[in-house]
Amino acid sequence: MQMNSEANARRIAMVESCFGSSGQPLGVPGRVLVGEGVLTKMCRKKPKARQFFLFNDILVYGNIVINKKKYNKQHIIPLEEVKLESLEDDGQFRNGWLIRTASKSFAVYAATSTEKQEWMAHINKCIEDLLRKSGKKAVKVHAAVWVPDSEAAVCMHCKKTQFTVLNRRHHCRKCGAVVCGPCSNKRFLLPSQSSKPLRVCLNCYDTLSRARVQQNNMGNPTDLSLSKEAKERSGSGDSSGEEDSDDEDEANRSQQDTSAHDEPKFYGLSEVAEEQKQ
Repeated sequence: MQMNSEANARRIAMVESCFGSSGQPLGVPGRVLVGEGVLTKMCRKKPKARQFFLFNDILVYGNIVINKKKYNKQHIIPLEEVKLESLEDDGQFRNGWLIRTASKSFAVYAATSTEKQEWMAHINKCIEDLLRKSGKKAVKVHAAVWVPDSEAAVCMHCKKTQFTVLNRRHHCRKCGAVVCGPCSNKRFLLPSQSSKPLRVCLNCYDTLSRARVQQNNMGNPTDLSLSKEAKERSGSGDSSGEEDSDDEDEANRSQQDTSAHDEPKFYGLSEVAEEQKQ
């Protein structure tokens, strides 16, 4: 037990050192690194390789600067608000699944079907154990998955506006559709995603507005209040801006080693159980 605990502490310290000053401290009592590996994340503009670390309470991912040595743009997702949904294979996009949370949802793809099964099984096991231990209920409302820019040559709302350098693509934060500026010139407060009103398409704005009127009439204005959990989630990254922060091209291009695929490493859930007993 002591040896496993020390090995776990070393692994977490290594993850922290790879993110350096760009990441947050990850070593907290009871936290165990369950697995790690590279997955392809569907970003707004194109699929990109990202390094993922699965802990027993959080999922962490970041951009690969130098493979196995340096990562940046760290993202931390609390597992208690995660829901996974398997995706059917579609052409070149194979072995994928959705990672859905209240504030952000996206697709990832593994190199093989076996790796997909391993990742999904380990993540789901961690979620189940975490919810059972905390007594919390699974989050029911999740953010929409953004439609990739490449899948929309014209606005998905008016079906007319063609996207150009001047006519930029925008994303509705409620349904994830790619829409033009005039068809998304309204903003609405989505508390699970941000403390600021976010861009939504005209369809979603009308639907949300009607729902708010009904809630107000019933004396239950839930859309206008921001929960403590939502404030904590939005944190310093709270923004109503257009860019997906994970989709920015780094000034220093990622030096990704594409020569050989490394299989993900999973360290065994027995270590999680032992760590939690201490």
